Amino acid sequence: MSTATESPMESHEVSHEASHEGGHDHPSDRRYIQVAVILAIVTALEVGTYFVEMPGEVLIPMLMVMMVYKFFYVAAWFMHLRFDSPLFTKFFVTGLVLATIVYGIALTVFEFWHKG
Repeated sequence: MSTATESPMESHEVSHEASHEGGHDHPSDRRYIQVAVILAIVTALEVGTYFVEMPGEVLIPMLMVMMVYKFFYVAAWFMHLRFDSPLFTKFFVTGLVLATIVYGIALTVFEFWHKG
């Protein structure tokens, strides 16, 4: 009686292929280089603000916008939120929004309700 048996390697290859069905393709190295260049440009703009005289009312919002842009760009590409289930993105954004609200409340307490 002959029984066909498959080797452990064949079994692993089949299970590995099955586990990646319905997955997503990761970006190419070229795309990651483009992301790095974009982040470097925004960082250079942030550093460049040090050498330009600007009133704080302009400088702070400009730096905040660049900071938020870089944060979400890094989160989307390097934390793979762009490629994962939208549920993970919702959890991430919800946590971020709640943390920002709590941090904002704490800052207003020190700014508006201190004795002085």
